[in-house]
Parts: sequence; C-alpha cells; structure tokens
Amino acid sequence: MQSTDTELAIDAVQAGMDVVRAMSGEQLERTRKGSADFATAADIDVERAIRSVLRAGRAHDTIEGEELGKSGGAGSRVWLVDPLCGTRNFASGAGDYCTNVALCFAGSPTISAVGDPRRGLIYWTDGENAGVRNEDSDTPLSPSAKNRIIELNADEPWDVATSSLLRDRGLREWMTPRVSATTLALAWVAAGHRAAYVNDGDLRGSVHFAAGIALCQGAGCIVTDLRGDDISTGVGLIVAADHDVHNELRHRISSLGVL
Repeated sequence: MQSTDTELAIDAVQAGMDVVRAMSGEQLERTRKGSADFATAADIDVERAIRSVLRAGRAHDTIEGEELGKSGGAGSRVWLVDPLCGTRNFASGAGDYCTNVALCFAGSPTISAVGDPRRGLIYWTDGENAGVRNEDSDTPLSPSAKNRIIELNADEPWDVATSSLLRDRGLREWMTPRVSATTLALAWVAAGHRAAYVNDGDLRGSVHFAAGIALCQGAGCIVTDLRGDDISTGVGLIVAADHDVHNELRHRISSLGVL
C-alpha cells in the first residue's frame, strides 16, 4: 500500500535522524561553502538517506536539497530538503539542530516534517492538521504565547528588523528574545514552546524554512511577512502564536522605521 505524502515525509525525516544520531559526537570533516558557512559529512549523508526514501516513494517528483542540489522530474511537486539545520550547533557538540523535509505544490510548501534528533521528536503537518510524533504516538500541536519567548534570526541579512528589535528595550520588557540558530525554532512556535519567530531574509523557496513555515501554518499560527502581508512578498517573516503577539511585533517593527 502506498504511503501518504505526510507519512513519506515523516519516514524520510526519520531516516535522516537515524544518520544524525549515528554520527553525533564524531569529529567530522568540514567542507567550506562560503566565508563563514560549512557542511559536514553528516549533512551530506543525511541528505542521501532522505533522498533515498523520497525517491523510493515518489520516483517522479523533483527533489531539491541544500547539499546535493535538484534532481528528478519537472512537475509541480517539489520536495525541499534541509538535512541538518544548525550544522554549527551539531559540529560544536552543543545546541539544537533539526532535519527538514517539505513538499511544495506549485511553489507553496504544504506538507512537511521537521525532525528533532536530540529529543527523538518529529513535527508534521498534512496541510490541514499538525502534530508531533514521539515514537508511535501523535499529539496535536497547540500554539501558545504563555512562555513569552520570541526567537530572532541572527544570520545575514540581520541588520534591519531583527537587530533593531534586539536593541529595543521595550521588547525585552514585553518578551524574552532568544537566538537558537536553527529553524527548529519554528516548530517550537507551532508547539507552544515559543511565542513568535522573526526573520528579515527573503525566504521564498528556502530549503531551510519551507518545512517550518508549512508546519506553523498547519498548526494555526499567524504567518506573514514583516508588514503583515502574504509571505510570498519576500519581505521577511513573522510567525506568531496568536494575533495579539503578531500585532505587537508588527507595531514594533513599523515603529522602528526599518522597512
């Protein structure tokens, strides 16, 4: 019997997580990708494991991964793969990281799975519902702002909205900002562990963010660009647990005069 797209995404992420855990703690060779960016052997091996599952289940779909590029058909179904988001955390032996798989229809991420190898959790959405799988048990995701923590991106380009927010004393009185350096933070918003996430990059078609964005939308989070418009504009990203948090962040960003 053929697996559903959602179960296939979960299976692919599980295969990637198995590789991550097997390689955790090893001294891995690093391949430089830019002035400050690098990949490890784990990034590549994880992506290969994920691709193998996806290719076996959907032979004619396109797969686009961070490390191994694009392959497969030319249809409207595209799997975006970020094998190890938080490579620097993983390589340092400290901090969080995740494995992301998203299925896009005509460019829009809809179905996704986000794996947390350190805790053995897989966050998933079928486009309408969202949950977290712990072994064979699924629990629905429920966004909440009660923890009063927001995540701010600290990668380039972060000298516009997020750096200004970090200097905003009023923000620190209202919420507690954090920088975790992994898109696992998006899953935390969907699960109620974070109140919001803010990023000022152009994230359209991003292998890093597609899975988290789809997950948050499936969980019922408020997902817009920095102006409160559709994220297809490419003007950053606000993901909030509720309308009150979203409106406050929009107001603060607008008042900073950075857009």
